[in-house]
Amino acid sequence: MAETETKKTAAPTAAKRAKRAPPPSRSRKRPAPPEAGPHASLKFLRLAPRKVRLVADTVRGLPVGDALAALKYRPQAAAKPLAKLLRSAVANAENKGGKVDVDALVVKTLTVDQGPKMRRFMPRAMGRAFRVEKKTSHVYVELGTVGR
Repeated sequence: MAETETKKTAAPTAAKRAKRAPPPSRSRKRPAPPEAGPHASLKFLRLAPRKVRLVADTVRGLPVGDALAALKYRPQAAAKPLAKLLRSAVANAENKGGKVDVDALVVKTLTVDQGPKMRRFMPRAMGRAFRVEKKTSHVYVELGTVGR
């Protein structure tokens, strides 16, 4: 009678475990790019990112005064939070940047990313339920000067 050999899968030894790279950090904060100018971020804005991007595209690249004036008369709901975020970035420039000419500041980058979705359920006919996704947005704004 021939004995069949079975391959045993051994657990990784301590030496193999030590060679593994550590898992990437799961930090929630977005790190500021190196040499970033004055910036501000807004997390978990309860508006869909698609709608916020429509307003954000109109003020990207404008001087701060013109951007705030444009946001003041926009009928979209995203205009108020974006204006508040822009004013926060200007205040950060004044406090942290030292001697900064506020009139020379320009909206350098304005990114709108999708945040987590809140899932709710809506009752439908014949005992069914449809999922309703309430979307959120993460907005990041960075200011720069005209020359940079």
